Amino acid sequence: MAAQVTRFVRYRDGETTRYGILEDQTIHELRGGLFDQPARTGATRRLSEARLLWPCQAPKMLAVGLNYRSHLGDRPVPQQPEIFYKPTSALVEPEGSIRIPPGAKNVHFEGELVVVIGKRAKNVSTAEALDYVFGVTCGNDVSERDWQRADRQWWRAKGCDTFAPLGPCIAVGLDFPRSRLTLRLNGEVRQMQVISDLLFDVPTVVSFVSRHLTLEPGDVIYTGTPGSTSAMKPGDVVEVEIEGIGVLRNHVTDGT
Repeated sequence: MAAQVTRFVRYRDGETTRYGILEDQTIHELRGGLFDQPARTGATRRLSEARLLWPCQAPKMLAVGLNYRSHLGDRPVPQQPEIFYKPTSALVEPEGSIRIPPGAKNVHFEGELVVVIGKRAKNVSTAEALDYVFGVTCGNDVSERDWQRADRQWWRAKGCDTFAPLGPCIAVGLDFPRSRLTLRLNGEVRQMQVISDLLFDVPTVVSFVSRHLTLEPGDVIYTGTPGSTSAMKPGDVVEVEIEGIGVLRNHVTDGT
């Protein structure tokens, strides 16, 4: 019997930000914090009438580089997860705009599975790591390749405003290693890979990170992108879809 999957969303209701559970095309409003066993209030809203936000407020964001063999090219397989930071100021909601910043000429998409941490994790083993994962969502680790090659640090190549689309929901209870990730640019498939092809799987990544820094509820980890990537331009529409989660769609605009 398949496990029950619950999909949590964060959305704007007038001037108020709320959490809810998405069932079909209906959002069931929740009372309480996302990681504190929130309860349904009984209020509902149609998905078409809601403005979805990135699905949790992340204290910090990390990402894994070179985590699919299909993305390595002629580079060697890493000996451990290669971790870097993305600033939370880079977050952008579903249907929001990825803005090409002034001077950027080579901004690429990177469709990724993103892990959402559910409770404080420090020095956890790989065997227990999934106990600290609340759920998973879709992400796009937007990257300016020229800056990534030229700069000593990736602070702007990976961290410009709007370079971290996230959403549309957090899927809890999903057997995500069996899910397929697909990225489409203007409707054309550009990336496709099964999550189980990760070089370092989610328990390995969470355990590794927790040995070096404390993970807190709401922290997110972008787990790496498969295959090849290419540049986006203003007017493009990019979609990251992961089976069992949904579609993260964003519009590319000129940031000047």
